[in-house]
Amino acid sequence: MKLKIWQAGEAVLRQRARALSADEIRSASIQDLIQWMRETMYDAPGVGLAAPQVGESIQLAVIEDRAEWIDKLPATQAEERERRPVRFHVLINPRLSTEGDETAEFFEGCLSVAGLTGIVCRARRVRVECLNERAEPVTIAAHGWYARILQHEIDHLNGTLYVDRMQTRSLCTTENHARYWKDQSIAGFWREMGA
Repeated sequence: MKLKIWQAGEAVLRQRARALSADEIRSASIQDLIQWMRETMYDAPGVGLAAPQVGESIQLAVIEDRAEWIDKLPATQAEERERRPVRFHVLINPRLSTEGDETAEFFEGCLSVAGLTGIVCRARRVRVECLNERAEPVTIAAHGWYARILQHEIDHLNGTLYVDRMQTRSLCTTENHARYWKDQSIAGFWREMGA
């Protein structure tokens, strides 16, 4: 079943989501929600989807970055973004910490902020402690684009959208991004914008 993706302006996207108990995680209703979120993420298409984006104020997100999506990028972009395939997995009740001081700026979009994109500075390396869909503890060490996805989705669970973190001068429509900036480096974008 494909779920409705809620858009900016909905209160659920601005609230801190509640944690799930182990019994809730194993329940049929949460297992069904995970499957529906997966189908919705694929259909959108997106690389991550948090429960608040489908109207559920719970600490749950699904992530997958498929090889076929990365293969459509120019090799230089995939390398610059440190983008590698990430298998499907579930994050529940995540706790994120950054590792090191290195950051990277790239355009981000969001299924709940349709039609817009902006440059967001994020940590290059993160560590996430969470539960999986079986309520088992998991620790994830990630870098590059995967670290960005994790930060973006965990932000959703805390009521934060990428527009809260973006460089406001970089905001543009996805149409104009595709027309003018998708093949440009971030440094090139800033040069063109006079920043």
